[in-house]
Amino acid sequence: MIFAIDCQYYDDTAIAAGILFENWHDEEITAKQVNTIENIAPYEPGQFYKRELPCILSVLKSLDTQPDIIIVDGYVTLSSAQKPGLGMHLYEALEQQIPVIGVAKRSFVDTPKEAGILRGKSENPLYISSVGIDLEQAKEHILHMHGKNRHPTLLKYVDQLARGIVT
Repeated sequence: MIFAIDCQYYDDTAIAAGILFENWHDEEITAKQVNTIENIAPYEPGQFYKRELPCILSVLKSLDTQPDIIIVDGYVTLSSAQKPGLGMHLYEALEQQIPVIGVAKRSFVDTPKEAGILRGKSENPLYISSVGIDLEQAKEHILHMHGKNRHPTLLKYVDQLARGIVT
């Protein structure tokens, strides 16, 4: 099972939404989980994982099925220096048992050019990073996800689920 997660913040509360699906090209989800987490850590520049990681772990603990791979909205590693990002902290918290793919919408300072992929007719890349899975394979998986636009259908759905736009 593939698990994708996204979080939305409202003051000291987060809505963490996760979806499970079976194949990279799937258009429909198998299951979803939405958790509200109160009293989250405040945002700290350069320490985003401290805020989001507990939210992601909360949703993972709520699942009936352990995923085979996880997609996060953000980076696994940051810049060409490969500093740990949210995805790497998640991978470590899961004792390096589940591969993690990061899909970011914006370039981080010194993001390697090879991280970018173009989907659909978009001229704006998505930035892919990974751990526990080869970067080229991770990029291929994201490229082959359902949808003709920059954002794969299911990644857009989980974003909207966290925002309360869809149920």
